[in-house]
Amino acid sequence: MSIGVEDRVEAVGRLYRDYLRVRGMTQRLVQPLAVEDQVIQSMPDVSPTKWHLAHTTWFFETFILKRMTDYRVFRPEYEYLFNSYYNGVGEQFPRSQRGFLSRPTVAEVAAYRQHVDAAVLRLLESPSIGHDVSGLIELGLHHEQQHQELILTDIKHVLSQHPLGIIYDETLTLPVSLKPSGVNSLSYGSGLYEIGHQADGFSYDNEGPRHKVYLNAFDIDDRLVTNGEYLAFMHDGAYQRPELWLSMGWGAVKENKWTSPLYWKQCDGEWKSFTLAGIFDIDLNAPVTHVSFFEADAYARWAGKRLPSEAEWEIAAREEPIDGRFVDVLLERSEAVHPAGPTHCGMMSSHQFYGDVWEWTSSPYVAYPGFQPAAGAVGEYNGKFMCNQFVLRGGSVATSTDHIRSTYRNFFPPETRWQFSGIRLAGG
Repeated sequence: MSIGVEDRVEAVGRLYRDYLRVRGMTQRLVQPLAVEDQVIQSMPDVSPTKWHLAHTTWFFETFILKRMTDYRVFRPEYEYLFNSYYNGVGEQFPRSQRGFLSRPTVAEVAAYRQHVDAAVLRLLESPSIGHDVSGLIELGLHHEQQHQELILTDIKHVLSQHPLGIIYDETLTLPVSLKPSGVNSLSYGSGLYEIGHQADGFSYDNEGPRHKVYLNAFDIDDRLVTNGEYLAFMHDGAYQRPELWLSMGWGAVKENKWTSPLYWKQCDGEWKSFTLAGIFDIDLNAPVTHVSFFEADAYARWAGKRLPSEAEWEIAAREEPIDGRFVDVLLERSEAVHPAGPTHCGMMSSHQFYGDVWEWTSSPYVAYPGFQPAAGAVGEYNGKFMCNQFVLRGGSVATSTDHIRSTYRNFFPPETRWQFSGIRLAGG
């Protein structure tokens, strides 16, 4: 069915407002940082804040603005410097060396953003903007929201390396403490279920096609594993017990000398954790976070349970409200209600499926039946990474509210720990 002119104008107007809001949110996340903070790369998986600011801008310039005959490229060499992994566009500067790029400066990257913003907004003011272009702008905004999350996870790792305990934002405590409660199981019968994106609204290509899966009867916990529960796992000598670990996981434990989640340190016999708001005692009621797939899998085995498959997770979570503890909500409340002091947000979703941590599943990241990547370089966005990674679901506190849905498939290698990643258990 064709869309009327008035509906089209309204849709473009929403996209215009979304562009201003999302790009503005990125700038809000950068405000607490000094220029010097924005240029450091603390490990190969981390990118400097400055690089994120430039790369998200590069996306709009490369895939949208360069199609326009009247657009003036800001700096041609940026195509190489800020290309992440799009081989269809050209060569890329090595990811592990992004911290070597002292130039362009933070100020020059800001000018780049302003240049591209002005061009995109002019484009959005055109009444003849096509569906393909508006679709790419929407993709670019969701891409930027992914990098907003990376700005937080990456700067947390950067600041954690500093011996003076540098604080990103003292009002931002992530993830937040929850009221202590027992754990209950949600039960589902065996049978055919449908998963994958089908509704109106944005989704990534890897979320479809919608398809049927057969599931055996299963139970899934109604809340996440807490720091207190994970501490019991540690006290039981789990990091010294090879029988709890997958072979590669045990190898990672030994090679990296893991003894606790990332950012945990023992001080005078007490466990503390580095957070974006500073160093605090471990909150026993908060969800454990910054654990790898290997640690999540070992904990599940120790607890006599398992990690849910992504299909099981989606079936259990699809009717749950998406609200509560997301970074945009916390920042809004911090500025409007709590200008001084930490921001805490109580548990909104009764079964805690969204807004705390990305939840490891047992599912390898592979294509759904019938999946076809988009044509051209944009098709490299998701499909080519379907190897040696595991799916995470749910969204974390570092994710924006409108960037999450029940079908969203995040994915990382199993040793990854610097993301806000945690554990939900399943059985059956």
